[in-house]
Amino acid sequence: MSDTLLKILDLARWAPSGDNVQCWSFEIVASDHIAIHGFDTREHCVYDFNGHASHMAHGALLQTLEIAATSFGLKAEWSVRDGCGDSAPIYDVRLTQVPGMPVDPLCSCIEKRTVQRRPMRMNALSTEWIQALEQAVGKDYQLQFFSTISLRSKVAGLLWRGAHIRLTCPEAYPVHREIIEWGARFSDDRIPEQAVGVDPLTARLMYWVLQSWKRVVFFNGFMMGTVWPRIQLDVIPAIACSAHVLLQPRVVPTSLQDRVEAGMALQRLWLTATRLGLHLQPQMTPLIFRWYVQAGQAMSASTKINAAADRLTNQLDEFFGLARGDSAMFFCRIGVCQPPVSRSLRKSLSLLMRG
Repeated sequence: MSDTLLKILDLARWAPSGDNVQCWSFEIVASDHIAIHGFDTREHCVYDFNGHASHMAHGALLQTLEIAATSFGLKAEWSVRDGCGDSAPIYDVRLTQVPGMPVDPLCSCIEKRTVQRRPMRMNALSTEWIQALEQAVGKDYQLQFFSTISLRSKVAGLLWRGAHIRLTCPEAYPVHREIIEWGARFSDDRIPEQAVGVDPLTARLMYWVLQSWKRVVFFNGFMMGTVWPRIQLDVIPAIACSAHVLLQPRVVPTSLQDRVEAGMALQRLWLTATRLGLHLQPQMTPLIFRWYVQAGQAMSASTKINAAADRLTNQLDEFFGLARGDSAMFFCRIGVCQPPVSRSLRKSLSLLMRG
């Protein structure tokens, strides 16, 4: 049985996590019991607001594990271990043999699912695709689709403004400096340069600028340093896709379990898109800025950055039709294109195992 559990975990580790952090480790407790030791990056990553992004990644992992278990005729059920804080939750997963259990059709998509940061074709999503995506997230969530060229252009404007916040926020600089594996096509624990979505010359300039915060300030202040990266990373991709999709829970999440379940829904959405032959790119930073504003929590020591985040939140709420108390958990663009030739991989299972 332990070999089977290792095979399940070897598939589960392909779940997505912010910047490919892989905020978990695995422990085989018994022949029918796996413990997932989660952690978050809130102490050093401005994008992990109160650990919420990591909690959603934990949910994506648990959903992936559940799907992977079906290929071995096993049903996986999880619970949060009592006494754990939400900064280091432990998820106990129990596995039960179910005779005749069908293999989840999403299982074959686990390793294929990836991020596409480059332009996609602008083919409209079919009614059948939209219905499949809506069914994937379940009755507790709803999807909004923004498909017309006018709406995609408005999203491009929102992302343009959000990217300026992202690229000029001093608290975000350490993250940007560390998350890219420069000169790489693949990366086990970061984003490889070739998957970032910019041309080679811009990538070389980004690498040089990111070596020093003083260089970042100089280029942003005197060389319009954010303009061309924002065009390549935000504006062009926002328009060159089929649609932007917003995932909303029907009930406002208030607990760790709620956020984990939202992560499970986003993973089923993503894997279903993969099964349909679609590609997806998360666009989470505007929502994360909104989470700070909703909570009345400063995201930066810079008053300008905080004020800009507040203005962007007002614009997001108007565009999405949200009240300030409404929740928005996941935002992405989706479309048809060739598979990316560069991608993030994963740490080996041996590095993720405890003991």
